[in-house]
Amino acid sequence: MEGAAGGGEVAGGRAVTPVPIATNPMLGGFHPDPTIARGTDGAYYLVTSSFEYLPALPVHRSTDLREWELIGHVATRDEQVALARVPTPGGVWAPTLRFHDGRFHLIVSVFLGGRGCVVFTATDPAGPWDDGVVIDAVDGIDPDLAWDDDGTAYVTFARHPDAIRQVRVDLSTGRALERVRPLWAGSGLYSPEGPHLYRRGDWWYLLAAEGGTDRGHAVTVARSRRPDGPFESAPQNPILTAAGTGAPIQNTGHADLFDDPDGATRMVLLGVRPVGLAQSFSPLGRETFITTVDWIDEWPCVRMPQLAASRTEDARYDFTTGLGVADPEWVAVRRAPSQLVTASMQGLVFEGDDRTMNAPDPCFVGQRQRHLEVDIRAVLDVRAGTGGLAVRNAEDNWFGIEARGVDNHVVVTGRAVIAGLDHNWEAMLPAGDVQLRISMTPPPGDFSVGAVGGDIIRLFACSHGEPILLAELDGRHWSFETAKAFTGRVFGIFAASGRIVLRTLDYFGRD
Repeated sequence: MEGAAGGGEVAGGRAVTPVPIATNPMLGGFHPDPTIARGTDGAYYLVTSSFEYLPALPVHRSTDLREWELIGHVATRDEQVALARVPTPGGVWAPTLRFHDGRFHLIVSVFLGGRGCVVFTATDPAGPWDDGVVIDAVDGIDPDLAWDDDGTAYVTFARHPDAIRQVRVDLSTGRALERVRPLWAGSGLYSPEGPHLYRRGDWWYLLAAEGGTDRGHAVTVARSRRPDGPFESAPQNPILTAAGTGAPIQNTGHADLFDDPDGATRMVLLGVRPVGLAQSFSPLGRETFITTVDWIDEWPCVRMPQLAASRTEDARYDFTTGLGVADPEWVAVRRAPSQLVTASMQGLVFEGDDRTMNAPDPCFVGQRQRHLEVDIRAVLDVRAGTGGLAVRNAEDNWFGIEARGVDNHVVVTGRAVIAGLDHNWEAMLPAGDVQLRISMTPPPGDFSVGAVGGDIIRLFACSHGEPILLAELDGRHWSFETAKAFTGRVFGIFAASGRIVLRTLDYFGRD
């Protein structure tokens, strides 16, 4: 498909056997709005939204569509996106990645006070990417980029609640070559957005997301003989939705099409994995999934994505070896992780600046929670400061364990912040390094107690001997449906004041 590798073409209608999919979700943890392109090296590159986190726009690479490696980010400096004054849930929304004329192009909206619509380019998707060119004429979200035969660039975007819009642009300067025009009003569902434009043979296909990004989310499509329309809606719209079903993957939408090495058409899309009997709460937020597309009567027909077998991960970070935060998995809120920590042979040093986890830019360095069942353990020296282990959805929705050294002991406080309401549980431990632990377990899948709630969250602390259970929480309050942060859970270490040292951090995850 030229749209995923250059700007507009899907393989012909011959019968093909798709490459087997070994993992779904393809990217676990909050990775919404996936977009994909293939390079001249034959590898696939996938980028997702990152909202208020830096570095922004993670870039994953795969040669087989099964194993993915995080190789870098498009925006590694705040100057590229300008997140400092962007409120939650603004920030880096819904990119489109394309390979054209020997270069990768990434177009994105930095929404609610950031740089606006920006086009970045790079020869290597691992980076470095340039500083980007701003397109002032694009005053909406979810921009797409495609080229016609003479090299004219079309930017197609959404502007709620209006129709999907389009404008031709000089990408070198960001100057619009015409007035912005309405392109397609959608199939009739709520809020057409997330457009992507492709060419297949003599047709141009316009893929869209409709129905909002919750349970009504859907993928719709229209086609035209020209990239600028008029577009006719597919008679079978929506071509994919989980609405009204008990499918294990819900909120399916915001998709991008591409061809696999055998010529089969694939789709990457976002979805959530709700837990419990009622499937009401999604702890991890919107993740990236993959499925297969068939072509019937020159319209795409999408198979419902299926979950793969259980996955496990066991990661250990020993910061007493001088390890820093060079691993691209580490992110921070509106600041780069390297601004907040210093590597040493005693551990990773955090210098608190009196900004708590309730601040829009806390001294917090973390990673995405990637599994439904997790056990996270951190060993900290808090003799000279206050800090701890936290899991964040937003500044007004997080939970964790705060520790501080007081005389000859350590005071630990379990904290649950829900829409700004803060509830605490306190205990006192002997002096010395303290281990803070958070476990999260899916609720039962039957009619037993807790089956209609969220996952079960437990907060533990210990310095010597057996761990103390500080609190047990209902995870529904920190789910995508409740927190409404557009992201998902990010676990990590924070410093509120003074100096704390992270010795080790362990993450065990299982689905």
